[in-house]
Amino acid sequence: MRAPLGRARLGRPCPALPAAAPARRPCPSHQVARLPIRSLDDLLASESLAGRRVFVRADLNVPRKDGRITDDSRIRASLPTLKRLVDAGARILLASHLGRPKGERKPELSLEIVAPALTEALGVRVVFASDCIGAPAEEAAAALADGEIALLENLRFHKAETDNAPDFAAALGALADVYVNDAFGTAHRAHASTAGMVEHVEIAVAGGLLQKELDALAVALEPERPFVCFLGGAKVSDKLGVLEALIERADTVGVGGAMAYTFLKAKGEAVGNSLVEDDRLDDARRMIARAAEGGCTLLLPTDHVVSDRVEDGAEATIVESIPDGMLGVDIGPATTARYAEAAASAKTILWNGPMGVFEIDAFAKGTEGVAHAVASADARSIVGGGDSLAAVNKTGVGDRISHLSTGGGASLEFVQGLTLPGVAALDRPA
Repeated sequence: MRAPLGRARLGRPCPALPAAAPARRPCPSHQVARLPIRSLDDLLASESLAGRRVFVRADLNVPRKDGRITDDSRIRASLPTLKRLVDAGARILLASHLGRPKGERKPELSLEIVAPALTEALGVRVVFASDCIGAPAEEAAAALADGEIALLENLRFHKAETDNAPDFAAALGALADVYVNDAFGTAHRAHASTAGMVEHVEIAVAGGLLQKELDALAVALEPERPFVCFLGGAKVSDKLGVLEALIERADTVGVGGAMAYTFLKAKGEAVGNSLVEDDRLDDARRMIARAAEGGCTLLLPTDHVVSDRVEDGAEATIVESIPDGMLGVDIGPATTARYAEAAASAKTILWNGPMGVFEIDAFAKGTEGVAHAVASADARSIVGGGDSLAAVNKTGVGDRISHLSTGGGASLEFVQGLTLPGVAALDRPA
């Protein structure tokens, strides 16, 4: 029986390097992020899983449209671990969340849509249980034979999942005696299925995908230089911690997406009607100053694709200064070329977040240009975050990226040096 982790986040941000530090180096707390954990490899090498119930926490949070799965990347990423467990004769209870139901049962967010896709991909029938606890889950667990899989209903239909409620965690843990966490995308959450239930099982290990993610992202903690990062997205507030951490450690940080306009306004530049977080202007100024002091080149857009609205069919114009009534929707071609030049010089690249509204073709050229540049670089490249992965897949360069991370928030917290609750909960090697 393990001591419960509780609901608090583990770890803390890296301490800032002193301004006068001549070399850029990883913070000491990065060693915390890489505590050794027991893996599925270790487990399969030491004991048989035939006939044993194994609870697998996967990340099957797939994008959907009109009742169809539009990108099965996360399903495909889960297959190697599931195939190994099937081959080992385990009786598998597969669990995930889908979307943000916030504790309500919403039919449009049912995981039932995933069961046929898993059945086809695995060649093994995946039955669906209409709940993740209670009679439906217990009956599905009892009916399993060796090598069979039951997919449980959306964990987040229960608010107790995100609250890490003890009774809910115990109910999940009672379904199996072996726990495999293969959901890197939620490993930064202290939820019942990622942390709380672990004290109620005999064995808790990392699945192949989780271990692969941790190994790949460790490169960003001690990168080969030059280390170049690209960060995009809507809000500075969403990525403030990782921006600060990477400014301390990277040689170059290129900022795109709507959050670039908060930086530009902080510098006194015209941003028109672009999305700006006025309450983060001081943070932006502080990061601009810290980059200059610490020797990090902070790249901001010098030209822009602008429009008067964000929708298909809207006219796009390239400008150097954003006029009133217009808003920035993408980085311009000159900025894209500068970012591509930075990528070409790198030995390690980390990219999280699109450079513009890439879902609309007229506003996607900056993101596509960065994707091609990252893929073409003679560097170890890591791309994370759902939008970034979608952009890479849309551009068709995914096979030339060193590592495509399935976790956006988790990857950002990991590279900051934070300990992830879903990792900290797992068993350590003997």
